[in-house]
Amino acid sequence: MELAFSGELWWWKGPAPWHFVTVPDDECAALSTASAAVSYGWGMVPVTARIGATSWRTSLFPRDGRYLVPVKTRVRAAEGLAVGDRVAVHLTVDV
Repeated sequence: MELAFSGELWWWKGPAPWHFVTVPDDECAALSTASAAVSYGWGMVPVTARIGATSWRTSLFPRDGRYLVPVKTRVRAAEGLAVGDRVAVHLTVDV
């Protein structure tokens, strides 16, 4: 399954700070259906993500009925991203 969407980059300062893009509702519904076949522990969904020319393997975090794309430091640096930027995200669910 492949998905493409755009969203705002935001920062969660929790005990281990992370940067995320929230997957929109329509794409979350599709991911929820697929998650039964690919999810591992805590509903994590393995994906290959791409923003701009930078791709990486990660897992989507389930949260409040939606999914979050964690955006690594190296991705933010390579693409010149800052909190509040609107980014185009491409996901391929790893099966």
